[in-house]
Amino acid sequence: MYFPPAGGGGVQRPLKLATHLPALGIETHVLAPDDPKWLHRDDDLRPPTQAFVHRARYLGPKARLPSEELRGLGGVELAIAQARLAGRRLLLPDASVTWAPTAIPAAVRLVRSEGIDAVITTSPPLSLNLIGAAVKRLTGIAWIADQRDSLVANADRRFERKAVQAKEKALERVVRLVARNADAVVAVTESIADEIRTFDPAGPVRVIPNGSDFDDFVGLEYRPGERFRITHTGSFFGQRNPRAFLSALASSGLEDVVARFVGDFRSIDREWVEGLGLGDRLELLDYLPHRRALELQRDSEANLLLLPDAGGRGKVVPSGKIFEYLAAERPILAAVPTDGAAAKLVRETGAGIVVPPDDEQAIREALVGLHARWRAGHLRDGYLSDEQRKQLSRRTRVEELAELLWSLG
Repeated sequence: MYFPPAGGGGVQRPLKLATHLPALGIETHVLAPDDPKWLHRDDDLRPPTQAFVHRARYLGPKARLPSEELRGLGGVELAIAQARLAGRRLLLPDASVTWAPTAIPAAVRLVRSEGIDAVITTSPPLSLNLIGAAVKRLTGIAWIADQRDSLVANADRRFERKAVQAKEKALERVVRLVARNADAVVAVTESIADEIRTFDPAGPVRVIPNGSDFDDFVGLEYRPGERFRITHTGSFFGQRNPRAFLSALASSGLEDVVARFVGDFRSIDREWVEGLGLGDRLELLDYLPHRRALELQRDSEANLLLLPDAGGRGKVVPSGKIFEYLAAERPILAAVPTDGAAAKLVRETGAGIVVPPDDEQAIREALVGLHARWRAGHLRDGYLSDEQRKQLSRRTRVEELAELLWSLG
């Protein structure tokens, strides 16, 4: 579903799979929507040069940020907007299921005309698994279901609401479909793999994490700044918000720190932060092309990773963003669940400091500590060993997937 010219974090894994698989001897065909009507577009993303890209028409609804769409509305306008959003929520397992009627026949035609041996679906959206199951049933080829996020217990949902809890019960049907029909399931974290294993899958479950694209940072430089620049790239939605960090910055007493946020910053958070009086210590930048976001990550004194606890659900969130931060090789301030996948990776690589996501005091102390090390000239650059770089590289991850594909032959 997410493939160039669509932009955003969900694009990178499928794009890099299509980039590296052909070099490993696997003829690769990509089926993507003609227009996924996604939130962001990135015309600077380079499509894979050795993969064949095919398009199937997408007739579904446009992606939306509900909190922004309802903001400031009242009366009849609010009722109409709520009804429109309610219609999207009624689609199961998600709004992208409307791509299936065109994607399934297109995929079947590709399988038969190109002699395809296996199909890989990568989700979210969860509905992509329905397409994989249908293609396998209609053609008999092997199916690998790649899961980049929790299938049921998504940390970004308002899971305390009864309607969301009911929907999650319905989503379990899709997970059972995956477990029963996929020849193999791939998960980006052990926690997601464990979630799938509870449904007694028929095929093997492999953990193949996201990877770091070190080549994307070639030629990007870090130039020490006159101020301590800490950068967050990515959008805020669901349970994610920057408030604990911004409160910590406001109370830190550090006047030469500037926090740069790149991506969708909700109106409600913009209004809230005005009361902190941060002035020029806060820069809010709209969504930028991927290359420009990487430039800012590299040219920062530190990078900021924010993941909510979300009632314990946040610990399974791997965040593809952390692999970009690791490739940028600038220190990371990770305000994330301390027993989660992201925290483990930061500790194992020695990439930065881990603090609880809602602990303002701990965040402030971490920020002050990084600032002091910067002032003393002790912030390290290029902290990964050659072995760590090899282990973390996207190519290594794709090699693992290629081995799984060959084993199914």
